[in-house]
Amino acid sequence: METIETETATRWLTDAEQCAWRTHLDVSRLLMHQLEKDLQPFGLTNNDYEILVNLSESEGLRMRMSDLATSTLQSKSRLSHQITRMETAGLVRRVNCESDRRGLYAVLTDEGMELMRKVAPHHVASVRRHFIDLLSPAALAALRESLNPVADHLRDNRGKV
Repeated sequence: METIETETATRWLTDAEQCAWRTHLDVSRLLMHQLEKDLQPFGLTNNDYEILVNLSESEGLRMRMSDLATSTLQSKSRLSHQITRMETAGLVRRVNCESDRRGLYAVLTDEGMELMRKVAPHHVASVRRHFIDLLSPAALAALRESLNPVADHLRDNRGKV
């Protein structure tokens, strides 16, 4: 069994680090809550919308379920339940993979694509109203530059202990 090495002395956060961390948590939670609230009139959750976006941007409007789970950071089981719900709503369908009998694709239906066309302008307006338009172009550039190393690190370490 592999052990995880820990430092002998905890490097506690400074007041400035603690403030930055908690501000990030607050913004992340509050923004995602607001975006979810703005999707509710369309009968969608953030997870639903993310799946629809992934499928709408994929070749053939389809993705292997395992790739979609990875892309949306969901367990295969959780994604399966979500896709079942979205199938019932007529937004997606499952199709067997011809090259791998165990594999399945999630495919965006015409109804799902129509909903994406309807919802996307509202979602973009929500993102602008609650995030983009509140920051200057310089602040957005600084934020992107600041967060890229964190995003790269987390992508590189996805699935690792």
